[in-house]
Amino acid sequence: MAKEKSDVSSMEVDDQISTNPKFSINVLQLLKSSQMQHGLRFGDYTRYRRYCTARLRRLYKSLKFTHGRGKYTKKSITASTVTEVRFLHLVLYTAERAWSHAMEKRQLPDGPNARQRSYLIGRLRKAVKVVYEELGKYGDLENQVLCRERVEELEPSIRYCLHKIGESNLQASELVHIGEIEGPALDLFKAKLEAVMDEARSQQAASMTEFHWLGHRFPISNAKTRVSILKAQELEKELNDRKEGALPSEKRLAVFDKIFAAYHEARSSIRSDLANAGNSENMKDDLSGLDKAIGAVLGQRTIERNQLLVSIAKSKLSKTRDEKNEKVTKPEELVRLYDLLLQNTADLSDLLSSGRDRKEEEVALSEECELKSLIFRAERCFFLGKSYSSAGKRTEAYSLFSLARSLSEKALKKVQSVATHDQAMVKELETLYKDCRSNSCIEHAMGIMEHEKAPNDLSKKISAVSISANGNDKKGEKFLVEKLDAYESAVADSSTRVAPRIAAFQPSFQAIPRNPIVLDLAYNTIDFPSIENRMKKDKKGGFISRLWG
Repeated sequence: MAKEKSDVSSMEVDDQISTNPKFSINVLQLLKSSQMQHGLRFGDYTRYRRYCTARLRRLYKSLKFTHGRGKYTKKSITASTVTEVRFLHLVLYTAERAWSHAMEKRQLPDGPNARQRSYLIGRLRKAVKVVYEELGKYGDLENQVLCRERVEELEPSIRYCLHKIGESNLQASELVHIGEIEGPALDLFKAKLEAVMDEARSQQAASMTEFHWLGHRFPISNAKTRVSILKAQELEKELNDRKEGALPSEKRLAVFDKIFAAYHEARSSIRSDLANAGNSENMKDDLSGLDKAIGAVLGQRTIERNQLLVSIAKSKLSKTRDEKNEKVTKPEELVRLYDLLLQNTADLSDLLSSGRDRKEEEVALSEECELKSLIFRAERCFFLGKSYSSAGKRTEAYSLFSLARSLSEKALKKVQSVATHDQAMVKELETLYKDCRSNSCIEHAMGIMEHEKAPNDLSKKISAVSISANGNDKKGEKFLVEKLDAYESAVADSSTRVAPRIAAFQPSFQAIPRNPIVLDLAYNTIDFPSIENRMKKDKKGGFISRLWG
């Protein structure tokens, strides 16, 4: 809805002001700055209205243009009263206050009632139109850009109004595209647009009686489930219709989140119906099959979303930090993403194998999951090898690159064996195979070089070992405790980074005397004489001998 400006009832502005060449203001730039800084960035019209009221109060006082002290006396702004540009600000902020007050009333929880609606219309009548397309033809380049942005913000509202009055036949996908446009005053418009789309989905859902999935047909009796599935399918169609580079990655991720929310809402309705199904086995089987089908579709979309995250991470892998100071991807982050993908494919495979009567389409999807799992394993090994390589662990990195090479070769053969194989996937696997081979050769060469250099580096380190704790100190330099009789500074200049030389810490090693070590080598070879005849013998006897002994 085009925003209307100016206050007609409280202020009568002479037409000569617009032709007065003395004063001019950049309306669009001033308003955009005020709106962004005072609430409209978050759709807070109450905060913006209060700001306009406070701004008008300050302007009236600073200009000494109050409407009387005791009794209200209206003052009109004419060409003769405009002595500076701030008088034009009075007109502008009065219109902004009226507009923001009207928008505030529209945000009531139950909508404005009849009395509030008439008040809302009265506030909007206090504004006049600003023709941005005409304004955009004049002024400097910055003013033209601002006008063009405002026209783009107003265009969705105009198209929506034309759709409501029947002068435009917009499809649901076009309404979705309109809802993606960002702007400071489009929150209410988006809420109404979502309500219109929900109404359109409800009408379309009436004709949706079955959900088709991999050769199965599941009846849908719950209207809420139909609407949720229809919403998810519309979002999926939007992703598929747009080309890869047409929609930015951030918006594609946002669309995926909406798809997940819609399918989770559908599963919640299905499980609620399943809990209330009673003893009807046929209904339980249909609802269980529908829940399984929705879960499988969710698993597929989760894999697609995580693959999108992988592509985003790969694009930042070899970059350095740019002017936006974006975070550079590390190999460990890609390893984590591939762990998630492996878990996703395992969950989807388990779900597909849980049924008894499997269709050919289910078997084909299960085989595709196995192939994707093999590819993800190869990619994971490759980036795990990158991680070990950056840590200088050549043996582990070489082993991982070799394993990734064999896995990619196996996956490439499987893909090529399929009659209708994906050429893009074949190209990616060939690139991965070549990267694994080149990186394994590099790691092998680096490992040999480091092995050859190891003895030399070790000998250099051993030759530098000294018994003195301060062996690296320069000759002739003494510590303060060693030259107390000489007046020499032991603290360096503040502009240098040399450490003060007070005392050596840790204290240096010193040679100390100790007892000699004696090794008695002859002890074990000496034959000593027998001394058994000198040993005391125990006496044994009878009772009488013990009495007389």
